[in-house]
Amino acid sequence: MRALIQRVSWSRVEVDGREINSIGPGLLVLLGVADLDEENDAEYLAAKTASLRIFKDSEGKMNLSIGETGGEVLVISQFTLVADTKKGNRPGFGSGAPPDRAERLYERFVKELGDLGVIVKKGIFGADMAVSLCNDGPVTILLESK
Repeated sequence: MRALIQRVSWSRVEVDGREINSIGPGLLVLLGVADLDEENDAEYLAAKTASLRIFKDSEGKMNLSIGETGGEVLVISQFTLVADTKKGNRPGFGSGAPPDRAERLYERFVKELGDLGVIVKKGIFGADMAVSLCNDGPVTILLESK
């Protein structure tokens, strides 16, 4: 499982030109679920995401987690994060989890974040979404569960 995490000033997701969700300062998480991922991968990444100290403290150092700032997290499913690009120029998606399993693990990740006290919003799993953001920093971090 991979989570591409961006510290944002704001982010929003639209489907068919209609806003589905939006957040102010916080994290945009693009989440990719691979075929071999399991519940413990979702639990690990949620805990790691919630505890990442990438927000500035009173001295301007990246020392605070999302929970300590009161910020929100917008989680978007993105199967292209598990693309295989080793051969040729066309990405392969054979290593991605089947949609039903991917959705279950995506929802598990969202639930785990919420259980850790994080305010979580999400897109629509499997939808063609337009995601907008203002990357703060910029700060972008890739987390992997394996």
